[in-house]
Amino acid sequence: MGSATWKILGTGSAILAGFVANKLVRALWKSAGHDVPTDPTNPEDSGWAEALAFAALTGLAVSAARVAAQRKAAQYYADSAGHLPKSMTTQA
Repeated sequence: MGSATWKILGTGSAILAGFVANKLVRALWKSAGHDVPTDPTNPEDSGWAEALAFAALTGLAVSAARVAAQRKAAQYYADSAGHLPKSMTTQA
């Protein structure tokens, strides 16, 4: 496995995880009885508290999903190739 494989695997998993997390947050937000803000920056669309809560929840969920997906992808890469991707190894 080479660096191109890692770039595809790492980036693809992060994008997919972010997409799924965003959809999940939107579904949870709707199920909690809130309207999903179409434009959280528009003051007429939602209030400050709702816009900030939605942004914080979405940011947390997407970031956590991306980290988890990239860690799992790196573990899969290491199991398959016998080593971590070169971009993840540190030299002291």
